[in-house]
Amino acid sequence: MNIQFWGVRGSLAAPLSPQQIQAKINSVIQRMSPADALSPESKEKFISSLPEWLYGTVGGNSPCVEVTTAKDTRLIFDAGTGIRLLGKNREPPADKHYHLFFSHLHWDHIQGLPFFDPAYDPETILDIYSPLEKIFEYLDAQMRGPYYPVTMNSFTKHITFHKVNVGSFFPVDDVRICSVKMAHPGDSYAYAVQEGKHKFVYATDVELLSRDFEPSGAHAEVFKDADVLVIDAQYTVEEAFEKQNWGHSAFCYAIDFALTWNIKKVYLFHHEPTYDDRKLHSILQSARWYANYISHNDVEVYLAVEGQEILL
Repeated sequence: MNIQFWGVRGSLAAPLSPQQIQAKINSVIQRMSPADALSPESKEKFISSLPEWLYGTVGGNSPCVEVTTAKDTRLIFDAGTGIRLLGKNREPPADKHYHLFFSHLHWDHIQGLPFFDPAYDPETILDIYSPLEKIFEYLDAQMRGPYYPVTMNSFTKHITFHKVNVGSFFPVDDVRICSVKMAHPGDSYAYAVQEGKHKFVYATDVELLSRDFEPSGAHAEVFKDADVLVIDAQYTVEEAFEKQNWGHSAFCYAIDFALTWNIKKVYLFHHEPTYDDRKLHSILQSARWYANYISHNDVEVYLAVEGQEILL
């Protein structure tokens, strides 16, 4: 199973601003000494020594995560602006068959769908899954005037909509999928993907509550013993208190949650759009300190970064 991030921001897309780029350049120049520019080797060594927040970027596209199985089944979770990049940069599967799962239908999770190039290919097969009723009507509405000039009638005719029954696994080609409802305004659904002995969980737009830590029911089916958890960690602890019922979590809650369900690797996701790369990496460092303090490194913590791949 290969997992790739195409969009990791929450609420709305947040591209780098000119001021942020200029600040990165200034920081690099301030760190550089004359010795660092003496040769191609010294320049390369200097570049490799730069901190991650300075050398690269977490990315600004809204949520989209792709899972590719051993048999090249393509699963896509959410259609934020990141799905545009997926369509332009990834070779389609041999059978041109995609399985698209929606956590919920807030704008940042659907607004990339009209820009997903494979959807317009008449040979594409597109299966769309959601626990929500009337998903076609909702997706169709955002592609009608005055919101968009091209309707879903221009998509491939090989589209099938599936109503997901939460709480039990169901087959999708060579894998099994299970979903559970989480706390979020209008509801949001987490998904587990089981391939052989490996389990991946996608849990965006989640405000973790005490009931999510209870060791039974559908939560156990989805979360227990997962290898990798991608989870909403949009807020700091202070923000989580200030913004109760907004539907998002703080990084420390995500780590507590992972420990409860015996999950070893956590990727913080749905990043706050107002945070720059430096702020996000400072949150990652705080999250790692917290994880070490309460678990002695029983859980590994990472940032979800656009373009990053995870192999299970």
